[in-house]
Amino acid sequence: MKTTDTPPAGDERIPAIRTDQVPVVRKTAAPADTKREGTVLNVFSHGVLIIWAIMVVLPLLWAVMTSFKTDRAIFTSPWSLPDALHFENWSRAWTQAHMSDYFLNTVLVVGGSLVGTLLFGSMAAYVLARFEFPGNRFLYFLFIGGMSFPIILALVPLFYVMQNMALLNTIHGLILVYIAYSLPFTVFFLTAFFRTLPTSVAEAAFIDGASHTRTFFQVMLPMAKPGLISVGIFNFLGQWNQYLLPTVLNTDPDQKVLSQGLVQLAVSQGYKGDWSGLFAGLVMAMLPVLAAYVVFQRQVVAGLTAGAVK
Repeated sequence: MKTTDTPPAGDERIPAIRTDQVPVVRKTAAPADTKREGTVLNVFSHGVLIIWAIMVVLPLLWAVMTSFKTDRAIFTSPWSLPDALHFENWSRAWTQAHMSDYFLNTVLVVGGSLVGTLLFGSMAAYVLARFEFPGNRFLYFLFIGGMSFPIILALVPLFYVMQNMALLNTIHGLILVYIAYSLPFTVFFLTAFFRTLPTSVAEAAFIDGASHTRTFFQVMLPMAKPGLISVGIFNFLGQWNQYLLPTVLNTDPDQKVLSQGLVQLAVSQGYKGDWSGLFAGLVMAMLPVLAAYVVFQRQVVAGLTAGAVK
């Protein structure tokens, strides 16, 4: 007698899957046209960047090279390397052309204005970003409007205001003008940065008994260090190369800044012909800007990206 095994109740037999019934997923290669377009775009973008780098770096290297030449070599062989390093060009520009005085005045003005801009700008940006009060948006857009206001339209009334306040031809007067000139962009940049900082850290400081002032200076301001460095570099570049404001508000020869001194040195070349000294002074004015960017380039990029995402 032949018996057959019956599956227990609830046991469902899963039918075997035949291998010839399994769908096969095949990787399709990217079309040749897409690869070709990507390669062409990559080569084109790199080519543009290389050309741009050459256009920027070549004049700088040529100015540095020319600052070590004699006046005769500048006109006879402008593209050749100097036969010797004539450091007397630098010493002559530093002493006889009064570049040392201009450099010192510029350091005092830019240093004071940079500290004031970062201090007042960060305080205003923190309040606008972290507190809600009537007129908050109005004040914010008022700072934004200051970025679009042409400074040349304010020169005449600014001159008379500075004159009535006895601030013309003074270092501290120029510092105040530089601070007011740089505040709109600083507040705009740091407001967006402070909004990305975590609120829980400030709340924890308040729970521990910290005041608003202590929370700002000891908790929030150190967290905003990347943003402060980034906006500080931008303000440093703009204030160091500022020419229009000191030309109108600073006419005292003893109080002139570096940009005014370079223009005066360039004008005097029509009578003296000290072109080597002019290029030496030009390189002196460029070196602090290049050094600041080389030292803080990573912090600048970190500050720009940190303010973009939470």
